Amino acid sequence: MEPGFRSPLIDFFRRGEVAHDVRLMAAQGALAPRAHEQLALLILLSDDPDSLISTSANATLDKLPVAPLQAFLARSDVPGQMREFFATRGLTPGDHASPDASEPLVDAGADEAADTAPEADDDDAAGSQSLSGLSIVQRMKLAMKGTKAQRARLIRDSNKLVAAAVLSSPKLTESEVEAFAKMANVTEEVLRAIAMNRSWVKNYGVVSGLTRNPKTPPAISMQLVQRLNERDLKMLAMDRNVPEAVRLAARKFLRKGPKDMS
Repeated sequence: MEPGFRSPLIDFFRRGEVAHDVRLMAAQGALAPRAHEQLALLILLSDDPDSLISTSANATLDKLPVAPLQAFLARSDVPGQMREFFATRGLTPGDHASPDASEPLVDAGADEAADTAPEADDDDAAGSQSLSGLSIVQRMKLAMKGTKAQRARLIRDSNKLVAAAVLSSPKLTESEVEAFAKMANVTEEVLRAIAMNRSWVKNYGVVSGLTRNPKTPPAISMQLVQRLNERDLKMLAMDRNVPEAVRLAARKFLRKGPKDMS
C-alpha cells in the first residue's frame, strides 16, 4: 500500500532502488529522520517481496507505541492513506494531535552515526575523506541529523541514497536547497528531486539556480525558464555552459517580455 507521503528518500524506496541491507535497517525502524518518513517506510516495506524485510517491517509496526502513534495520526499533515493503513490494524487517530513529529516514533538502537561522525572541518577535502570512512547507513543518518557543513558535503556523496537523505532532512533549510541547486558537482538526481518539490521551486533563487546549472536535465530547465525575470533571461540566453535548447528557450521568452520576479 502507498503511504501517501513523499520525500526524496521515500521515492528511492518506492522505485526499488535500495539495497537489501538498507531496506532491512529501515524495516527495523533504524533509518528515518522523523515520524512521517519512518511510518511511510514501514508501510512500504510491510509488503516487500523479500519475506525477511516484510516480516521485520510488520514486527516493527506491531511494536510502535500506541498512544504516540494515535497522537501522530491525529495531526493534520498525516496523509489519508496512512490513516487508512493503520485503521486496518485497528488504530485510529487520538483525541489530541501530537505537536511535534520531528523524531521517529521508535528508535531501533543508538544512532552510531552521531558517535562516529567527524567534526566539521574547514578543509573540505579532509572533511569529505573523513565522512567517506563511514558506512552508507551511517552517512545516511548523518545526512538527516548532522550539521549544515556535513550536509553540504554529503549532498555530493557518490551514493544516491545518501544525497536523498540530505534532501529529506528535517534540518534542511531553503537557503541550503538554493545553494544545492547551483552546485555543478551534485548528481542529476539531486537536481531532479529539488525541481520536483513544489515548495522549493516557489523560491526564485532555486528556480534561477536550476536553470543556470549545466547539470540540470534540459527538460526541467526549459519548464522553469518562463519563471525567470528579464535580467536572468538575458544572462541565460548568453550562457555557453547550459545546453543550447535552454539558451533558445530563454531567447524565446525574452521576445515575449517576461514578468519581473526579482
